[in-house]
Amino acid sequence: MLEALIGVTFVAALLVLLAPDEWAGRLAFAFSLLPFAGSLYLWSGFDGAGNALTGGDIAYATQIEWLEVGGRTVSWFVGVDGISLPLVVLTTFLVPLAIVSAWTPIDSRQSQFYGLMLFMEANLLGVFTALDFFLWFVFWEAVLVPMYFLIGIWGGPRRKYAAIKFFVYTNAASLLMFIGFMSLTFALGDSVSSFALPEITAAIADGGLGTWFNISPDRIAMVAFLAMFLGFAVKVPIVPFHTWLPDAHVEAPTPVSVLLAGVLLKMGTYALLRFNFTMLPDQASALAIPIAAVAVISVIYGAMLALAQKDLKRIVAYSSVSSMGYVILGLIVFTEYGVGGATFQMVAHGLISGLMFMAVGVIYNATHTRMVGDMSGMADRMPVAVGILVAGAFGYMGLPLMAGFAGEFFIFVGSFAAPALPYAPIFTALAMFGIVIVAGYLLSAMQSTLFGPFELETDYEVGPAPFHDVAPLAVLLVAIIVLGVAPDIFFEMIRDAAVPVVEGVTVDG
Repeated sequence: MLEALIGVTFVAALLVLLAPDEWAGRLAFAFSLLPFAGSLYLWSGFDGAGNALTGGDIAYATQIEWLEVGGRTVSWFVGVDGISLPLVVLTTFLVPLAIVSAWTPIDSRQSQFYGLMLFMEANLLGVFTALDFFLWFVFWEAVLVPMYFLIGIWGGPRRKYAAIKFFVYTNAASLLMFIGFMSLTFALGDSVSSFALPEITAAIADGGLGTWFNISPDRIAMVAFLAMFLGFAVKVPIVPFHTWLPDAHVEAPTPVSVLLAGVLLKMGTYALLRFNFTMLPDQASALAIPIAAVAVISVIYGAMLALAQKDLKRIVAYSSVSSMGYVILGLIVFTEYGVGGATFQMVAHGLISGLMFMAVGVIYNATHTRMVGDMSGMADRMPVAVGILVAGAFGYMGLPLMAGFAGEFFIFVGSFAAPALPYAPIFTALAMFGIVIVAGYLLSAMQSTLFGPFELETDYEVGPAPFHDVAPLAVLLVAIIVLGVAPDIFFEMIRDAAVPVVEGVTVDG
């Protein structure tokens, strides 16, 4: 099934690339429903338990030897567990909505645009399902290519600068991560015969790391952890590696921003959980205080940066930096609710950030401005779109019965008294203060732009948004509410996969 899911998406991308422009948008939407239907089928039949990397059940697994590198086997090895399956569903759910949101703003080279969107989706599915490092790394790097072109061709006035900055930052980070992981595999020596992630995880847990170039196993593990952490931190991104993100978001077209915030950022947190916190939990625990400090700084600093912005897209972009800080905090506490809540928050933030970027894009389509000081009273002219934007903003603020509240609540419950994190209550309390700042900048921006007498600095006639612009917003809002009311839709399977990660860490004292 996973091969079919990925393969159908690749074929759909090729067919859309070859289609005439006038058909491309509708054809891409129709094709994008196929992987979404496939992911729902996988979800309905999922019966896995535990974590794929720690000996748990791997659902829908396929492992076929591909080639041999340095005496080790590279395989086509794919499968899902309770951590990866929710992200697969999130990806296939967001892509059709992002494609529909592109129908208004994208009016040139449409077949290429939609083909690249589907090509990116196929590689994202590979990232979340691959269980062989080399296969995973191929998908990981391949995601950069369509994103580079999507920003560089269809982006704003500074699109080339933003695209190059995105590519250079993330590609350099990938190199650092690659060096860190390969140092682990070389130090494992004959303990492993392949690049399969479950085998490597088990070998490290069994003490398979040996001395390499007279470097002790503990030091190799710590250096590898730091290299991988820094590499993935750029992708998340966390402070101070976040500077590429606002430029990429501001210059990217709306549907690309939706996938960048909704799915691509989750690649970083997913990889941190899979590689750093699952393979090397003791090294993570040893660095718990500095990692928690970076998480809290990202929460507060990202929110403060958002407070200072006047561009609605920059406000939402810096909000993502703040939200990802909560995910890092949840991961480092090594509790069932902390790790599980962090994974749940990846899905919740994907939905909410997607809605926010999409709603800002709808307003921009009508006004051709995103600046807070250029407009006011938009609620009178675009009541439905503005109403959904306000609801999404309250979801960002952690309104109960919405997905964002559930994710943050799980993280705070898991982190407040976490034995693996010294001073856990202090870190948690500081992170919770970020919600106050979020409410401040979102309420201020909404009050200035959405309410009051109608004013617009640009010479455009503003009316209700077209149905195809509003429909994806409504679907996202329903999903956010459903996941907030019934979080066990995903949280139960996530928690089952989080337990082995928690059990793998050694807590001093």
